Amino acid sequence: MIPILEKLSGFYSSYVLGILTIGYILGELGHYLIGVTSKQTAIELDYGDHACQQNSSLFTRHELVTQCSDVKNETSCYALDMNGTGYCEWNYNGLGIDYQILAGPTFILVFTIAGVFMGFAADKYNRVKMLTVCTIIFGIAILLQGTVKEYWHLVLLRMVMAAGESGCNPLATGIMSDIFPENKRALVMAIFNWGIYGGYGIAFPVGRYITKLNFFDMGWRVCYLGAGVLTIIVAGLTGTTLREPERKSIGEGDRTSASGKPVTLWQVIKSPAMIMLMIAASIRHSGGMTFAYNADLYYNTYFPDVDLGWWLFAVTIGIGSVGVVVGGIVSDKIVAKMGIRSRAFVLAISQLIATLPAFGSVYFEPLWAMITLGLSYFFAEMWFGIVFAIVVEIVPLRVRSSTIGVFLFVMNNIGGNLPILVDPVAKVIGYRGSIMIFYAGFYGVSSILFLITCFLLEGKAKPNATEQESQKTHPDAVLNARQMHGHDNSVFSVDETLPSNGRPAQLPQHLQMSSNGYEKSQSTQPRHNGAESSRL
Repeated sequence: MIPILEKLSGFYSSYVLGILTIGYILGELGHYLIGVTSKQTAIELDYGDHACQQNSSLFTRHELVTQCSDVKNETSCYALDMNGTGYCEWNYNGLGIDYQILAGPTFILVFTIAGVFMGFAADKYNRVKMLTVCTIIFGIAILLQGTVKEYWHLVLLRMVMAAGESGCNPLATGIMSDIFPENKRALVMAIFNWGIYGGYGIAFPVGRYITKLNFFDMGWRVCYLGAGVLTIIVAGLTGTTLREPERKSIGEGDRTSASGKPVTLWQVIKSPAMIMLMIAASIRHSGGMTFAYNADLYYNTYFPDVDLGWWLFAVTIGIGSVGVVVGGIVSDKIVAKMGIRSRAFVLAISQLIATLPAFGSVYFEPLWAMITLGLSYFFAEMWFGIVFAIVVEIVPLRVRSSTIGVFLFVMNNIGGNLPILVDPVAKVIGYRGSIMIFYAGFYGVSSILFLITCFLLEGKAKPNATEQESQKTHPDAVLNARQMHGHDNSVFSVDETLPSNGRPAQLPQHLQMSSNGYEKSQSTQPRHNGAESSRL
């Protein structure tokens, strides 16, 4: 670490959080920038669909008798005029199956597969060095996207970018977990994961306005070149100013049932509650990704004379971020009274409330579209943190990390790749109708699925004598569909089980496990609902 930072050690933790968050924001900016620059990129690289589009600022949509988007062939497009002035052009619109593949599958597939390996590697190797290399990789990939000459160059570079960015979250999360105390980790993780919204929101003004300024006559390419250079600078700061923190050992590896058979990852994943939660989260994620990949293109298509760049920026970063925080606070308050089930209930209600204004955001004219979008975002974006709070609470600590890895793999692959269907459906029912189905419609479907999940999770009620006896007889009852209890995921230091002579010591009575897989101290007392350890 640079010597001057030793003198500022009191601010070191905050500095680390800042550097890691900025790196994550830049990675997500590179991820979502294609959705804003796609039209200009398609024109230069020759990919995607053609469409009739309004190209004149002399007229507003309301003055035109025939809208450009209503015309489906080139001849009729150029035939449209007003007072002898043509106002339409036949050109690439940035959409089509080529774009949907570029935005979704090429990134998501590599991102999720590489992320699994990064998670395992993070437990064995120097995380700061690995994160530095990963940041350099996706930084160079973003930069080179500003130099491409062919469509396949862009596809390849997005795959490389995905491989590099896949290490950002697991590596940074591990570093922050070892630097910050437990009572600050929830806030720290919330700030860091805000990078998703930061990168996505910043993509709107960067992609729109920097492209229009046309610096050095390079148009959209400057966006990628600038983002890439900034990312490489952050990578340099990561490698030269951060130090690898001492890993805080935990003893979950030794926690097994009295029979010596620990709860396995497969037992957790195959439980009906976990399966339903994964399906619901995947559908909700698909709705969010559909809007993320298509928002700018949609509003440009239907409202070409209205500049909504700053509106989208404000709604995404401002209202979306507030929704994330409020969702966590609300679910934490309610779970203390109703148990883990209440989190799924909050998910179901929030997504249901968000559904109708989500339809409004793609139905109304610009002003009301932005108002309803803001209302929808406030409730819709509550979901992410609550979902993983549920996962943490219902999964034994021993398999918690691996379960989260599998959960993310399934959610990202289904949710990230389903939006590819937007294009074929749009060709049948229209672009607006397709967006309504895969964006707002999926919000509604996820609400129903989260409600079903609610009934598969355990409530606040204390177990009676019959249930306790059943659990003693059947060790795997904890994974039963209607008995999905929260686990006490409190961690303890390896020093508590290994004295200085290195021999295993007898665990304290309150940490010993009974035959049903729970702590002995809980066999005669009501179990905790896991709310105290709900932070990801």
